Amino acid sequence: MNPPLSLFDRVWARHVIVANPGGEELLFVDKNLVHEGGTFLAFDQMRSEDLKVRKPKQTLAVTDHYLPSTNRATAPASIANPEIRRVVEALDRNAREFGIEHYGVHHPRQGIIHVIGPELGWTQPGLLIACCDSHTATHGALGALPIAIGQSNQLRHVLATQTIWQKKPKTLRITIDGVLPAHVTAKDVILSIIARIGIGGAVGHAVEYAGSTIRAMSVEGRMTVCNMSIEAGARIGMIAPDDTTVNYLRGRPLAPTGADWDRALAYWRTLPSHAEARFDRELILNASELAPMVSWGTSPEDASPITSNVPDPNLIVDAEKRARVKRALDYMKLAPGTPLASIAIDRVFIGSCTNARMEDLRAAAAVVKGRKAVVPAMVVPGSTTVKHEAEKEGLDRIFLAAGFEWRDASCSMCGGSNGDSLAPGQRSASTTNRNFEGRQGPGALTHIMSPAMAAAAAVTGRLADVRSL
Repeated sequence: MNPPLSLFDRVWARHVIVANPGGEELLFVDKNLVHEGGTFLAFDQMRSEDLKVRKPKQTLAVTDHYLPSTNRATAPASIANPEIRRVVEALDRNAREFGIEHYGVHHPRQGIIHVIGPELGWTQPGLLIACCDSHTATHGALGALPIAIGQSNQLRHVLATQTIWQKKPKTLRITIDGVLPAHVTAKDVILSIIARIGIGGAVGHAVEYAGSTIRAMSVEGRMTVCNMSIEAGARIGMIAPDDTTVNYLRGRPLAPTGADWDRALAYWRTLPSHAEARFDRELILNASELAPMVSWGTSPEDASPITSNVPDPNLIVDAEKRARVKRALDYMKLAPGTPLASIAIDRVFIGSCTNARMEDLRAAAAVVKGRKAVVPAMVVPGSTTVKHEAEKEGLDRIFLAAGFEWRDASCSMCGGSNGDSLAPGQRSASTTNRNFEGRQGPGALTHIMSPAMAAAAAVTGRLADVRSL
């Protein structure tokens, strides 16, 4: 008899081609996503070795990281920074040369790679999806097996062979049960998890998120949770497909149709973890105990409920952690004991592959409607499709009336590689996934939170409890 398997074990086993005595296994890659980043190195290697892309129709190229969020009509020629312009142009040239479909600067469905993959129906349950980006785990929200790969040698291997060598990780199931309190969102759930287990808490593990709280989430909320798996050290985050997943994918542009849909659906129904499946580790959280979260340090684990204070490192017993927290507070220019809800901010950014989908924009718009931003604020939709849908609903008019900037889809101020960044010493309320030193610009001070919390910060000028609005 077959042993009871988890979602991860089931999908992994289906993709193994051969095992290496050293512990690695060669996996078949169903689909591969490529952004501009440093991927030109892989294409240069392919070119120098006279290699062809093994299955070009199973690779999709997307321009997002370096793409400007304003003045796009004549891009890339109009991109002022010559290095950024060359990177953007390189992906277009490489995609054309190697026969890969490219959602580039002026494609009507252009957007952030981890937003448009699910949005198109390119991401599907049971598929192994490779991408040269650390937040590839986003795609696991639909029951896919996401594998983050390097931008040079590993990407070259996938392009040339449609396979990748990987060592099978251990498994960790994180179960969240119960009903989330009002205004507590998927972003608060994942920040609470990371704050509890730390940035190394899931290293070497594939995480499956389970429980009634997860099942009650939309696919967009699930993507937010899976997206930040890497911030806890896990390169893989997955959620079992269910009716919510099926309804999300039905009718998507690249989803199966007709008899192919019926066959795909029958397969997807076989994927959820067996009730008796075993995991190497288990973690259980009670949703009713969670609250809106904000970060105060320079790591996603440095996050606390908005109602709490900046921690005092002198109260931390572990010397290494005490030193790390002290350094973080020095960088963030925060004094121990400061109420988080009293910290003034300079700018607000709503966007990124974590929180720039319709659900996120609706939540932020609901907070700012009828109010005015008292600090500079910007909204960068996750895709051109999201932008157009938001404009049809009038969300753009709500943001503009409140004094926000309404921009075009790109990664924008999440990493600042397109020129959107904070000035040294500026403090932001941001819906991004990382708050590392200099992440949003040299000397930038970043507090990460949900879209509704970022909107509350915009209209109050400080970190604020959205529940008070």
